[in-house]
Amino acid sequence: MDQSHLSLAALQMFFDTARAGSFAAVARTRGVDPSIVSRQIKGLEHALGFALFDRNTRRLHLTEAGRLYLDRARGILDELDAARQEAIDVMAQPSGLLRLTTSTAFGERWLMPRIAGFAASYPGISLDLMLTDNVVDIAQAGVDLAIRLAPQPVGALVARKLMDTSYHVVASPDYLARIGPLDRPQDLSARDCLLLPLPGYRSQWRFRQGDAQTEVAVSGMITVSSPVALHRAARDGLGPTLLAGWIVEDDLQSGRLVDCLPGWDVSAVDFDTAAWLVYPSRDYVPGKVRAMIDYLVATNAK
Repeated sequence: MDQSHLSLAALQMFFDTARAGSFAAVARTRGVDPSIVSRQIKGLEHALGFALFDRNTRRLHLTEAGRLYLDRARGILDELDAARQEAIDVMAQPSGLLRLTTSTAFGERWLMPRIAGFAASYPGISLDLMLTDNVVDIAQAGVDLAIRLAPQPVGALVARKLMDTSYHVVASPDYLARIGPLDRPQDLSARDCLLLPLPGYRSQWRFRQGDAQTEVAVSGMITVSSPVALHRAARDGLGPTLLAGWIVEDDLQSGRLVDCLPGWDVSAVDFDTAAWLVYPSRDYVPGKVRAMIDYLVATNAK
């Protein structure tokens, strides 16, 4: 067996023929005479030392050896094609349509302030930003990249941590001056809290200090479906609420809001959450996706 005469063109011809089931079909697609396709397949079989197709029927069928060779060799050709495309992406400025999805609040408060800088750095990339509180099926929706706020995702998708997330019980200085400070988590049960209509957020908040954990029942007269609007209500002095750090960090630094229980970790569902960059599981990541991932990671680190 002499494989020195194997070529990528011959391998591609083999794959196309196996898929089409006839020399004539491949010839029509390529605009060549069927005899050219037949000779190239025969040359490949000669180099390999075994028959790839059973030619005793009207439609070509792979031999057992041909099927095994196809399964193994297809991966090699895919890898070579991916390597070629990746090299092209490195040489070229990333371009094309990038579809990204994340939650409405995170998109408005964290992502959108970074979009102007990304657009200036990558003028060839057009953006379709899907801000929704529904979990989007990436494959079905044709989405390139998602940012999900959750414990580490599991499954077939690739997940890269963008940043850890934390939550705080916050209130305005005016509210605390009128009603009084919160000395311990249990004090929340006697307060009129601002609530988010999600499991845990609207009824029971969890607290952790070292090894000690406690759950506190909460209630209130105002429930708001938007974390951004809930943040505004807290700033307006309507009561304490539970919000993510990426929403309230500027207000905590400026003093417009106060962290009511700074010695405690707090959550409604899970203490160990993060913002994850999630994309389809594949060896080749398009340049436009890689550009967005690298940009978001870099700007978050600043």
